[in-house]
Amino acid sequence: MRILKTAQVDAFIARLKKRASISILEDDIQKTVRKIILDVQRQGDKAVKRYTAKFDSVKAKQLSVSRKEINSASGKVDKEFLKALEKAAGRIRKFHQRQKEKSWKYTEEGITLGQIINPLDRVGVYVPGGKATYPSTVLMNVIPAQVAGVSEIALCVPTPDGEFNPYVAAAIKLLDVREVYRIGGAQAVAALAYGTETIKRVDKIVGPGNIYVAVAKRMVFGEVGIDMIAGPSEILIIADKTANPSFIASDLLSQAEHDEIASSILVTDSKQLADSVKTELSSQLKALKRKDIARKSLAKYGAIIITKNLDKAANIANLIAPEHLEIMTAKPAGLVPKIRNAGAIFLGQWTPEPLGDYAAGPNHTLPTGGTARFSSPLGVYDFIKRTSLLNFSKPGFMSLAETVETIADVEGLEAHGNTIRVRRGKM
Repeated sequence: MRILKTAQVDAFIARLKKRASISILEDDIQKTVRKIILDVQRQGDKAVKRYTAKFDSVKAKQLSVSRKEINSASGKVDKEFLKALEKAAGRIRKFHQRQKEKSWKYTEEGITLGQIINPLDRVGVYVPGGKATYPSTVLMNVIPAQVAGVSEIALCVPTPDGEFNPYVAAAIKLLDVREVYRIGGAQAVAALAYGTETIKRVDKIVGPGNIYVAVAKRMVFGEVGIDMIAGPSEILIIADKTANPSFIASDLLSQAEHDEIASSILVTDSKQLADSVKTELSSQLKALKRKDIARKSLAKYGAIIITKNLDKAANIANLIAPEHLEIMTAKPAGLVPKIRNAGAIFLGQWTPEPLGDYAAGPNHTLPTGGTARFSSPLGVYDFIKRTSLLNFSKPGFMSLAETVETIADVEGLEAHGNTIRVRRGKM
């Protein structure tokens, strides 16, 4: 893992920004995904089943997963995991309950204005399958939708070789999700976006997936809403000389093990800490099962940046806008007001990022690739829509009539102005 000087930081950040978009822009991937989407639009269930057989080796007679199958699969899970799942779900629900919004209105001078809050009617949740096991994805995407009041949740999860993951099944059963489909990839996104004979189209699609899922979500955006385009995992740690090098190294590796293009960065004002962390990384890396992946990640997109002070470190964090930001300093809360761009902030040495991944309560679906500059973690607000409310009395109308008429005339929209003039008796 390289130790960078301040002059090298800009070039490193530029490389970080490119890594997330390169795959999404590849012509071959886009052509493949576009064909899958068009086939699903034209052929419905037939195309979905064909691609499911091709990519997942599943010749599914039924796309839907029965309640009996979910119960059977979840029955293979031990009580200890179920207990952990229930505890995590309770904390996630409690946190997201605080995000609920209420409709509001106010009245002044014969004018009533307001905003109506309604949940989306129908949402599609994508859960990655395959060899990976992601019950936490079920919790983090379904619970905020339920809290928002979404009445229909359609969940898609691939089942390679027909194997339904018992841990995912346990999460589905715990949250009482009744509409589940054994499909994944771009075909699942297309089915949710456009509908098939079996799957009714949704209003919004949420949940992470591989590059084909990401490209498909980008392509159907506008037809339906999406949460975000999830990029490679990333962590940035701001630390001073009081921090524990062993803790920092383990937290950096927690993201580096995801994949070769994950990013793990330490920014510190202590050369001694930088050297200690580098040594600790080498030691801990040897014991990791996914050490080859983590090593490539650290070599290409990892860095230790030494700054003059913690204010400079905060500035670098704001430029990178990391998905996860850990602050391990003598007074971590003191840096928070200086942080403008981060998906989630973890304060102190006893708040490692994996707490947020699984059980702390806040959502683990976070903006990546610098998009924390303008976007937020997944939340209840992603599953609602806001409608403006206007109600004018005649005196209220008259108080704004001349203003509206003047602006409409300047914009050359005569009929707009006429709606005012006809009510004022000027036509």
